[in-house]
Amino acid sequence: MHLHRPVLMLVAIAQAFPLTAAQPVRARRAMVVTREDHATRAGAAVLRSGGNAVDAAVCVAFVLAVTHPSAGNLGGGGFLLARLPGGRSTFIDFREKAPAGASHDMYLDAGGRPTADSLVGWRAAGVPGTVRGLELAHRRYGHKPWAELLQPAILLAKSGFPVPYSLAVSLRADEKLPKFAESRRIFLHDGQYLKPGDLLIQPELAQTLERIARLGAAGFYEGETAQRLAQAMRAHGGMITAEDLRNYQAVERKPLEGSYRGYTILTAPPPSSGGVVLLEMLGILENSGYEREGAGSAAAIHYAAEAMRRAYADRSQFLGDPDFVQVPVARLLSREHIARWRASVDPYRATPSARIRPGAAVPVSAASTTHFSIADAEGTLVSLTYTINGNFGSGVTVPGLGFLLNNEMDDFAAKPGFPNNFGLVQGEANAIQPGKRPLSCMTPTIVLHGNRPLLVLGSPGGARIINAVLEVILNVIDFGMNVQDAVNFPRFHHQWRPDQLDVEPGISPDTIRLLEQRGHRIRKLKPFCEVAAIAFGDGWLEGAPDPRVEATAEGY
Repeated sequence: MHLHRPVLMLVAIAQAFPLTAAQPVRARRAMVVTREDHATRAGAAVLRSGGNAVDAAVCVAFVLAVTHPSAGNLGGGGFLLARLPGGRSTFIDFREKAPAGASHDMYLDAGGRPTADSLVGWRAAGVPGTVRGLELAHRRYGHKPWAELLQPAILLAKSGFPVPYSLAVSLRADEKLPKFAESRRIFLHDGQYLKPGDLLIQPELAQTLERIARLGAAGFYEGETAQRLAQAMRAHGGMITAEDLRNYQAVERKPLEGSYRGYTILTAPPPSSGGVVLLEMLGILENSGYEREGAGSAAAIHYAAEAMRRAYADRSQFLGDPDFVQVPVARLLSREHIARWRASVDPYRATPSARIRPGAAVPVSAASTTHFSIADAEGTLVSLTYTINGNFGSGVTVPGLGFLLNNEMDDFAAKPGFPNNFGLVQGEANAIQPGKRPLSCMTPTIVLHGNRPLLVLGSPGGARIINAVLEVILNVIDFGMNVQDAVNFPRFHHQWRPDQLDVEPGISPDTIRLLEQRGHRIRKLKPFCEVAAIAFGDGWLEGAPDPRVEATAEGY
């Protein structure tokens, strides 16, 4: 059986937020969920032709680098969480790194104030990790020939594809792309903005992809691509050198593992903060009784927001690249620390963030990130999130190479104790150092019940990623929703500082008033994050694309 369903566009979701009676896409053997239909179909074709979930992930990631240029990438980085047949799990860290020439105060002006250089232009980019990470995952766990997996992306770059509505809108709205000639030429047609349905052809990107298909990661980190990138960096005051590229390595790490109400949670370890913060929040909520009033109630939202407030406070001080700093994961996730945080929650009153100190119990911008989830017929599961940080990254397209560069250096603490582009306050543990990976909120996650999978999920969304993943897990486990309802349900977000509770459309005015009475300062936002999830049950795989974007699911 072949199943395929495009989902509602962003325009429709803004007009009418679907909350109930939504059904996931169902299939018996395999499933792919991504935010873009070309990528979904390409990944599903790999699975049907005998590839495994890792093969499909490689193919999907390269396709998204063509069809979803605001987030899909060659010039960024990310994380891949996989559970393999037999039950072993692994985590591929291909997060960007600070160039060798980076320094602690490089984004401060003469008065010690942060500049915009970490957000826009050539100096904002960290050393990309995506191509090296995909190659490492494929070499160790893939089946099909590498070059074959790149062919759909190459064809789409060469022949073009019709621009979807969401891409046309985001290209017109972006303020960085017009600043750079190559970005203007390719993505804005020198001011003649692409309209929905126009063909976007990217021949330079196709040539870069062909070198990667032929030579593997060496076709990106060495040879012509690396030389052109390094030369362009020198010409424009950037920092990435040919040596930085040659020396970049992806790392295989052990996933972080925790539990919630008898379910096993496999998730992202540092340098992502996502897994630690997720497990802290789940620990605070477990045995709290927060869920008694039901999903979407003021009581449940209040208690979950208080858990978010406390875990994000810990994030601000203790988390960073484990290759550079000692991250106290065991202490942050200890029963004692979590019990003290739980005991500090007033179920009827918000605790002002000024009274929450990081580690008290122990010694906003659009995010250009995307996530996809894949399950194959052999039992391999892949949850992959990758990014170029801000929307369209730094705004820079490398001349002759066709890909956008990240602005990932803003994910460091340019000035420890001051907020970054996502409003996150971060400490010295995440200060800039040469070769260091910036802290991330990306949270690819797999949930097991016993030894059987229950959920594969993740999301883009900058600082809001962790809470989007948390809420879908809670909606399924605590509130009994099917996975599509769990993804569709309106979201909320608290990140300690600024001291405000963000809410999506769909949360009722009465609930908002009750939350305000509890002391929460409410900020109403447009729909945020885009969870891609797969659930397992009764012999079916259930794919849940997020209706907040043009996401799709396909299985067989």
